[in-house]
Amino acid sequence: MATGLNEIHKVEDGDITFVDNEKYYSKSLNSDATIIIIDKEVQCPQGKALLLHENPFEIFNDLAKKHRPFKRYDGNIRFNNIGDSSIIEPGVHIAEDVTIGEGCYIQAGAYIGNHTIIGNNVTVQAGAIIGTDAFYFKKEEGKYTKWHSSGRVIIEDNVSIGAGCTINKGVSGDTIIGNGTKLDCQVHIGHGVVIGKNCLLAAQVGIGGKTVVGNNVVMYGQVGVAQNLEIADNVAILAKSGVSKNLEADKVYFGYPAQEAKQCYKELATLRQLVSQKLKA
Repeated sequence: MATGLNEIHKVEDGDITFVDNEKYYSKSLNSDATIIIIDKEVQCPQGKALLLHENPFEIFNDLAKKHRPFKRYDGNIRFNNIGDSSIIEPGVHIAEDVTIGEGCYIQAGAYIGNHTIIGNNVTVQAGAIIGTDAFYFKKEEGKYTKWHSSGRVIIEDNVSIGAGCTINKGVSGDTIIGNGTKLDCQVHIGHGVVIGKNCLLAAQVGIGGKTVVGNNVVMYGQVGVAQNLEIADNVAILAKSGVSKNLEADKVYFGYPAQEAKQCYKELATLRQLVSQKLKA
């Protein structure tokens, strides 16, 4: 019995996933997925079903479109799924199947896409765009084919979303902003990103798709985080740093590629001393 549809990074028991590259056969066959669409006959693991097709991606994408079809926004706000105490300013655009809790404040010019879930006491400032399609394409025969975005955005209680922020929904899983987290203006959250509780993200931070951020993480202005990474709890990343690998808990990071700030400062000081000595010589 299929109970869900998910890409390999997000699969759970009961999910359908696909694989069309031998490099990922082992990961897919040993994942939690129950049904796997695959392009080659292989031994079927116990408790799973394999569906053979020459183009597994095409079938997976078609299933996503069928079960979570594109719905054009018609301009109407459906207040039956919005808490009575929430304030929705004029000029807010709310698509279908959106749920907004109690005590929320959504400022003018914000857009909230299909299937978004917003908790209680959430503030969304002017011009924020929530639930846009994932920037996710598959390269086939020299061209890029768009993955259908069938995931959601879930914003938990007591979150603040700054003006001009953009938050992509997941390709098949959920993009999640944890309880108490605050986003400054012009922050971008990629598809399927999971951000923990009580995080602070300053202006122009960008986080790549499917990265997982722990609790109490602070990212200063213009930090860039690559996709598919894990950032542990209580991490601080200083301004303009570029994160290209997983970061351990309870540390401060700086630079590009980001490393522990103390080590980075030592290296910079050493470089300055080398330059100074060379000039003197």
